[in-house]
Amino acid sequence: MRAKRSAAYHRKVSRTRRQRGYAWEDAIVKRFNGAEGWRAFRLGSPSTGLPDVLAVGPAGLYAIEAKSGTATSLTVPADQIERCLSWTRAFGAYHDRRAVLAFKFLSKKRTGTGTYESRRLREYFVVWDGSPVDCICTYDGETYARRDGERSRIRLARCSLPFATRTPDGPPVKGARG
Repeated sequence: MRAKRSAAYHRKVSRTRRQRGYAWEDAIVKRFNGAEGWRAFRLGSPSTGLPDVLAVGPAGLYAIEAKSGTATSLTVPADQIERCLSWTRAFGAYHDRRAVLAFKFLSKKRTGTGTYESRRLREYFVVWDGSPVDCICTYDGETYARRDGERSRIRLARCSLPFATRTPDGPPVKGARG
């Protein structure tokens, strides 16, 4: 009986994580679509080999990989960064093409199995401009590359966006929940 409960629990946890990810992607699309001259689209499920979101507008084309969660750090695997980079290379008609990593740290921090504590919601949008490696972003906005199990600090430029975000030094997003 315990194994069945455990399997059901893991299915529920997986579903919750996917729902958070989809909600974050949907929020990004709505924010871009609310900005003048911009159009954004969710591109499908994780198995499709596409970025999570594609946004086009006056500033160019953004291929976006979105991550959200309750942990103190979020990771974008190298293959997902490569997907974004290949899409930016494919659209040469756009002068400015960027691979953007969008991180959302939810307002509850996981402290153990099923236990959480409150914290401020934070969002970071950074531009990836190097060779793809695993990228880690911390709750404080620090970014790291992980190569062969070794973590090293990298400095990624913040992405200029046509909408406000929730960052430690920025104003809250109008109408956002957190």
